[in-house]
Amino acid sequence: MTAHARPGGTIPFPVVDEISRHCLRHEEPETVHIEVHLPGEVDPGRLRKAFGEALRRHPRSLVREAPGRWYRRRYAWEPTDGPDAEPVSFPVPGEHALRDARVRALRAAPPLTVSPPVRLEAVRGAEGTVLVLTVHHTAMDGPSCLRVLATAAELYGGRDNEPAVPPVRPPDAPPVPPDTPSPWARPARVARGAPGPAPGNGLIVTELPLPRRPQGTPYTVNDQLMAATALSVAHWNRERGAGRRRPLRITMPVDGRPRDSGMPIGNGTRLVDVAFAPEELDADAVPGLLRRTALRTRALKALPRPQLGRGAALLTAPWAPVACRAALTRGLRRAAAPWTSTTLLSNIGRVPYPLDFGDDAGRARAVWFSAPARMPRGLTFTTASTAGRLHLALRWSNALLGDGDGARLCELFAHHLRTTEAT
Repeated sequence: MTAHARPGGTIPFPVVDEISRHCLRHEEPETVHIEVHLPGEVDPGRLRKAFGEALRRHPRSLVREAPGRWYRRRYAWEPTDGPDAEPVSFPVPGEHALRDARVRALRAAPPLTVSPPVRLEAVRGAEGTVLVLTVHHTAMDGPSCLRVLATAAELYGGRDNEPAVPPVRPPDAPPVPPDTPSPWARPARVARGAPGPAPGNGLIVTELPLPRRPQGTPYTVNDQLMAATALSVAHWNRERGAGRRRPLRITMPVDGRPRDSGMPIGNGTRLVDVAFAPEELDADAVPGLLRRTALRTRALKALPRPQLGRGAALLTAPWAPVACRAALTRGLRRAAAPWTSTTLLSNIGRVPYPLDFGDDAGRARAVWFSAPARMPRGLTFTTASTAGRLHLALRWSNALLGDGDGARLCELFAHHLRTTEAT
């Protein structure tokens, strides 16, 4: 089936969508992977109906890339009145069904020319059902897709799935301390391990205790996660005898959208880089590292800035045909590779929705996300918390690391996260 285009015309690609579209690579698909673990079983017909209706209630999710000639000035989304193809599937249950669904999520993105650019696999097993969502990151980010799924849960189970009230944060942001490493310095790269044999990404998911912190401390759990990420990568590089000591830069998405049913769907985060000088990453000086991290993250969150910076806004202005700007963007990306941040930490925080699918399927007991891990960065950490537990997904490029390397980095992260509690 092919859905009809909705009246009202097309939607030009926003900046993030266009830059992502310019730089797509078949070897490393630009996918966001989400796993929602439910204790019970879902009914196939009810799930398909609920997810289809949720997509209609968030019409920005029902889009496909509009066709156009090479000399067009913009890519555009074409809204549709329904899915072009059934987005929900039920793989055959088996010992490796979940593993295979994860592999598909990392190696094959939903096509942009088919509405919606997301697919949902319901993997049935002995311990319930795992909903595996694969999102094409050119069209939508993880929080957007989770909002759609929360609407589907409400339609399926008949229970309220509105978001919990977010915690209150201090409103004032101090300036970035003057000793912050220069943004022009070339950052450290993640040291090469034993790359995997196949192209694409590898993945490890694990569950950890939420880190404790004393009452009244100036830093947040996000700052503890940021410090643990920096210490883990520095530790890994030392183990591999990485050469010159360079500052570490960790990209952090910042998302200020509301999480209720009116949440804007699409790519709504902006990216900021948190920098660390090599001498700051001393495992024996964690209290000072946490204080400096808190100052930097609060200042960066408060700083007004375009989603991908002013250079990206210029590249996506329609001053030339989109094909010409695409070639320029790819060339600049290759030239700027040595200045790309070391790694990315995407902390979703507490999952704001109960994701309650009713009596039979139950309420989500674990939710994992993973962000793309393309080279030259090649490594991403994604965290979320559900039911008082931290769910970590470590994702890497197979051109940089292998499964054993991922397991070691996971160990280092768990260790350094515990050290942030000792303060």
